[in-house]
Amino acid sequence: MNGKRPLADALRRSIIDGEFAPGSRLSETALTEHFAVSRNTLREAFRVLAEQGLVEHIPNRGVSVAAPDIADVIDIYRARRAIECSALRQSEPEHPAVHLMQDALATAEQKLPQEDWQAVANANMAFHEAIVDLADSPRLARTYRDLAAELRLVFLEIDDPRALHEPFVRRNRAVVDTLLGDGPDAAAELLEGYLIVSERVVLGAFARMGRD
Repeated sequence: MNGKRPLADALRRSIIDGEFAPGSRLSETALTEHFAVSRNTLREAFRVLAEQGLVEHIPNRGVSVAAPDIADVIDIYRARRAIECSALRQSEPEHPAVHLMQDALATAEQKLPQEDWQAVANANMAFHEAIVDLADSPRLARTYRDLAAELRLVFLEIDDPRALHEPFVRRNRAVVDTLLGDGPDAAAELLEGYLIVSERVVLGAFARMGRD
C-alpha cells in the first residue's frame, strides 16, 4: 500500500466496520506489518484519522480508537441537525438525491425482516448521506462523511442494534413521503424531531452503560 491517504482510508473502514473497538489501542508494529508500510506512513495516517475524530493519541499509551462520550454525542447530533435539516429544507423534491434516499430506504426495508442490522445500519447511513447530497455541496458532503464516521463509533458502543436502527427505518419512510407530499419545510421539521428522538435513544443507552 502506497501513501498515507489510501492507508488512512483503509484504517477508517476497519474502524467504522467495528474491526477495532472504540477505546482499543492500535499497535504500530502490527499495523505496519499488516499493511506493509513504514512507521512514518502509519503515523501520518493516524494524524489524518485524528483530524477526523476517529483516533486519539494518549501520552505514554500510543494511539487508540476514539471512544465518544456524552458530550461528543450531543455535539454530533447538533451538527447533524444543522447540516441535514438545512439541506432538506432547501431541497427540491425532483433532486436526483431523492432517488438515492428512496433506494437506501428500499434496501433497509428489505433487510429489516431478516434482522440484518449491519445492512440496515449501512442503508440508514446512506439515506442520511443522500439527504446531505441534496445541498449539492462537496464541502458539506466531506464534513458529513467525517461526522457519520464518528456516529458509527457511537453506535459501536451500544449493543442494541434493533433499538438503534429498526424504528428509524419507518421514520425514514415518513421523511420521504412528507418531502414528496407536503414539501421540504414539512419534511425538515419532521427530520429535526426524528434526530432529537435518535439522540435521546443514544443518550439513554449511554446512561444505562454508566458512560459520562
